[in-house]
Amino acid sequence: MQQSQPQVLYTPEQRAKRDATRWTLVQGVLAPVQFLVFLVSLYLVLNSLKTGEHTDWALASVVLKTLVLYAIMITGCIWEKVVFDKYLFAHAFFWEDVVSMGVMALHTAYLWVWWTGSWSTSEQLWLALTAYITYGINAAQYIRKLRMARLQKPSVNQAGSAVQVAV
Repeated sequence: MQQSQPQVLYTPEQRAKRDATRWTLVQGVLAPVQFLVFLVSLYLVLNSLKTGEHTDWALASVVLKTLVLYAIMITGCIWEKVVFDKYLFAHAFFWEDVVSMGVMALHTAYLWVWWTGSWSTSEQLWLALTAYITYGINAAQYIRKLRMARLQKPSVNQAGSAVQVAV
């Protein structure tokens, strides 16, 4: 049975770029902010679907969540360009970026139907919930990659030179 090579998330050069750029900190701040906005909005959306109350708050919270999503996507593209020299679809984050495009499409569709009022409030909330499910999948992908990056930290071998630990 042939074993596959462990996936190396960052080359030593890419790791150095990642650690040196301020965009890593920006992503590190925006990700938990977005997750907090998501949790509050998810509560409001689910509560509104269940009770019919505070619907305006629920709808507005999805708009806010979408704006924060745009901010993290734009800054994430800049981060990816700095680290991998590609704005999107770098090999290390290809599938995360693919799912992110679906997340963006659903959130953007929500903004459109919210702005135009072309769907009922209930339909808008269900679209938001669908967007949130895909966001949850995407967030899990990125958390997995964060864990991989931590496990891939360089270690020092017996001769004292850095060795890349693959996952």
